Amino acid sequence: MHIDFGMLALYVVTVITMIAVPGPVAVLVTGAGLAGGAKKAFNTIAGTNAASLVLILLSALVVKGIFAINETAFNLLKLAGACYIGWIGWEILRESRTPDQQPAAAVQPRVGGFSKGFVMAISNPKDIIFFASFFPQFVSVTPDTNTSIALLTILWVVLDFATLFLIYLLVARLLKPSVHRAILRVSGVLLLIIAIGGVAMTAMDLWRA
Repeated sequence: MHIDFGMLALYVVTVITMIAVPGPVAVLVTGAGLAGGAKKAFNTIAGTNAASLVLILLSALVVKGIFAINETAFNLLKLAGACYIGWIGWEILRESRTPDQQPAAAVQPRVGGFSKGFVMAISNPKDIIFFASFFPQFVSVTPDTNTSIALLTILWVVLDFATLFLIYLLVARLLKPSVHRAILRVSGVLLLIIAIGGVAMTAMDLWRA
């Protein structure tokens, strides 16, 4: 089987860069890990990966000409995603204000988890745009479209899990526990800023449509 390793390397770099650059998903995973530990971070990543598989499936249908993307519906989905990101940011801010003496079990469920990771990723404008616009550009990595999609999907899952979990570990291990609550506050504020920007940009797109 012929593989275009140059294109494959470009795909790997693109995916790692997109995941590692601070965005809603990376911020959510980090916040979930700091609030609930490695297990909560892992469950959140599993949710984001499940959403990615759904988006990859839709991208594959677009590539095969089975499914077409309606621009208005696409923008409405991005708008809903931006609003959800804002809500998650607010929840993380609430988590950061919880008194340290309060039992951890009482606050951990609010941040992260499989379902929140899934909804965050499937409604994240950055992920939607990547899978709708950039992912199809790499299907020629092998002569067979189905083989390419399978290869790119496996690589995405591996890189997504590895990159997001590594980000959480770096934050959790390198920063002192005393600053974790401050990191949660920063994470919440970042998500709110991303949400406001997303709402503004998508609203402009809808206005021009």
